[in-house]
Amino acid sequence: MAEVRKLAAILAADIVGYSRLAGADEDRTLARIRALRSDLIDPTIAVHNGRVVKRTGDGAIVEFRSAVDAVRCAVEIQNAMVERNTGVFEDRRIVFRIGIHIGDVVEENDGDLMGDGVNIAARLEGIATPGAICLSEDAYRYVKGRLDLKVTDLGPTRLKNIAEPVRAYSLQVGIFADAKSIVPVRSAKTPFLSKAVFPAVTIVILIAVGLWWLLDTSRSPSVSTKAPIEAARLSIVVLPFANLSGDARQDYFADGITENLTTDLSHIRNSFVIARNTALTYKGKAIDAKVVGKELDVRYLLEGSVQRDQGQVRVNAQLIDAETGAHLWADRFEEDVADLFKLQDQIVARLANSLGYELVKAEAEKSVHSRDPDAIDLDIRGRALLLQGMQQSTKENNSVARAWFEKALAIYPDDADALTGNSFTYMVEYVFRWSTNRPDYDEKVLGEADRAIALAPDNARAYWVKSAYLYLTNRASESLHAANTGLALNPNFAPLYGARSGAEISLGRFVEANADVRQAMRLSPRDPDVGWWRVQLGEGELGLGHLDAAIDEYQRAIDFGYRLYPSYIGLAAAYALSDKMSESKSALAEARRLNAALSIKWLRTRWNWAFASLPSLFEGLRKAGMPEE
Repeated sequence: MAEVRKLAAILAADIVGYSRLAGADEDRTLARIRALRSDLIDPTIAVHNGRVVKRTGDGAIVEFRSAVDAVRCAVEIQNAMVERNTGVFEDRRIVFRIGIHIGDVVEENDGDLMGDGVNIAARLEGIATPGAICLSEDAYRYVKGRLDLKVTDLGPTRLKNIAEPVRAYSLQVGIFADAKSIVPVRSAKTPFLSKAVFPAVTIVILIAVGLWWLLDTSRSPSVSTKAPIEAARLSIVVLPFANLSGDARQDYFADGITENLTTDLSHIRNSFVIARNTALTYKGKAIDAKVVGKELDVRYLLEGSVQRDQGQVRVNAQLIDAETGAHLWADRFEEDVADLFKLQDQIVARLANSLGYELVKAEAEKSVHSRDPDAIDLDIRGRALLLQGMQQSTKENNSVARAWFEKALAIYPDDADALTGNSFTYMVEYVFRWSTNRPDYDEKVLGEADRAIALAPDNARAYWVKSAYLYLTNRASESLHAANTGLALNPNFAPLYGARSGAEISLGRFVEANADVRQAMRLSPRDPDVGWWRVQLGEGELGLGHLDAAIDEYQRAIDFGYRLYPSYIGLAAAYALSDKMSESKSALAEARRLNAALSIKWLRTRWNWAFASLPSLFEGLRKAGMPEE
């Protein structure tokens, strides 16, 4: 195999004072290191999708698929070492220094890595303080919105044998962020840093497994003197799914769903998800939701069961309010077994998509009662309103949602989620032509979506808004690019498949469009956007000449609750082309009731870019009796 050049996140670690420890008691030191590798380091690396490239006696070089995975792994290890060193004499403690960089590497035939990506990570490890994690600016950029630990900006730093200075950041594990969590050391100018993190009393951002030790009431008081904090918004524990198959050999399937769902839920922005290892301590135990919620400082519990019966698998899941014990949501999946691992991925993706919406809805209800809402409260309220409006958008609903987002941005201008929500409201306004002053929509939609992406490069929702707006404004190729970029970051984000389908319809790629919209519905079968996706599927079937299938999809959109004029004009055209004139005229009458301005000219003027690939739509509408003007 030829060598491969690629971008990778590299973690370099070593033990502080290894020579001294080995010199004092080599056998005991080696035994302790082997034990750490087997029961902490290697399992933690595996959980975070890492690969040990090489070991260096007292350290290691590890490759990760993302900087986020690398930092999560590093934080978990460093926090675990705080716990393990409690009560150990200082001169006998094993303490790690860790450096992380994301950069260009060359993979050799034997799997070894070479290049600046590795060299910089190793040099950063060398300047890290004992027990800390040193990040390059490139790595920090990907995780800065996810940290609630104290970060020190070391400024441009000269590293041994590295030609150019590298801006470095020191992550102080065990020291928590306050309102000014980024502390500049060498540079007096840090333009965005004063607002880089919310006050600790109002937010705990995701470090999914790295902060599990905060929840351990048996730890030494000397580890942290910080007062207990309120359970974070969108905080959840995925309790071990029960295996109801009566066959202990099927435990691996239930455990796999638990583990993968824990990982996928951690992708929900501003969430806090309890680590799998902590959640597993509840396996097989009778659960009191209120007690578990208090023990883990979480607002929500997800519990479920798996039952495999011959050729079928049934999965049940319930979302529970930890404060009240009330069941907020439940779902059931029953699938034929073909490829178990593929089935597991599908179930996890569907659960994660559904839970993302349910958690936002639940939090929005709690947020309404907040006396002093902060930016996250306001953002969640806006998102909940937009979810309600997916099926039946109204000008009033859109305006109220925008007001929440604007209030959130007044508190915290660099809130990527509020920027994304605000850009979405302007896209909806553009589609329905609700504004009389006609603002610069490119600036309002693309400008704010791009800013959100710059602040949070993994923000799939921002890519979704950008992609949707681009195809709505006759830029299908650019829309495809935005969707593809977002899906590369999060291949399970269902709305991005819907956006890509819209662009493909504009380009006349109906087979690809139908495949994408069906994937969106597989991932999120109860998504608030399913009605619109059904309309897109109807357009794809109409473009392929499948009239009965098109009628079926338009009707399903209406039955789902998407009772807006696009559903009815598609239905009217498909019925007319099928010579079902009574049904066609009835559908057209409803479309014109919903939008009195409808005419062939109006559609050509407003939506010709979208329907240019669907001449049969206009043929059918003329046959149904739609006026030319």
